[in-house]
Amino acid sequence: MAGHSKFKNIMHRKGAQDKKRSAMFSKLSREITVAAKMGMPDPDMNPRLRAAVNAAKAQSMPKDNIQRAIDKASKGEGDNYEEVRYEGYGPGGVALIVEALTDNRNRTATNVRTAFAKNGGNLGASGAVSHGFERLGLIEYPGKAGDEEKVLEAAIEAGADDVESEAGEEGGHAIWTSVESLHEVARELEKVLGEAESVKLAWRPNLKVDVGEGDAQTLFKLIDVLDDDDDVQTVWGNYEVSDAVMEKLG
Repeated sequence: MAGHSKFKNIMHRKGAQDKKRSAMFSKLSREITVAAKMGMPDPDMNPRLRAAVNAAKAQSMPKDNIQRAIDKASKGEGDNYEEVRYEGYGPGGVALIVEALTDNRNRTATNVRTAFAKNGGNLGASGAVSHGFERLGLIEYPGKAGDEEKVLEAAIEAGADDVESEAGEEGGHAIWTSVESLHEVARELEKVLGEAESVKLAWRPNLKVDVGEGDAQTLFKLIDVLDDDDDVQTVWGNYEVSDAVMEKLG
């Protein structure tokens, strides 16, 4: 089990999402409603719903909003969303996987294709880049949950497969599991580390691409445009941007 490596570039910078709190709440609500519709409306009996609720709590989403999203599913209200995945390439040959929840596939496909085309990328067919990623479970904790040694020990005991830790105020811990054992590992970790910041299925790249300053700027703009789309839930990529380049970009 690897103990240390950088992971902050696996997903887009969290700071960009922090500015869009209302849009974030909308996406979290959508995931909660979909999870509640797919299983029991009780988080204790529905692992996906529990993960969605925990993710909402981690972003300080009000309890009333969370309950409202669950109630929508219980009453059969709200739109019928379906999960859709798009794959393509961004600037510098970066592979991107875009996960969406949509009630209109045509609208979402058009928006995603336009975002790629206008920001140095191109949308590929289904399966175009996912072969370069692994489908895994991902449990994230903030740095304050514990130091690297404590988290690594807890992860081993819980049956996780890998841990990536990054020091510093903006650092944190990414704990990787198989898809099948995600919720079991999360439950064991919670006993030692408390509630996770997020528990979800993720796409982990097998190889990462180093991105220079010019391509990084365009790449982050593309990801920002995708993040801004109400239907897009998550953008995964195989890019790695050095600290020096990140500092230049501000």
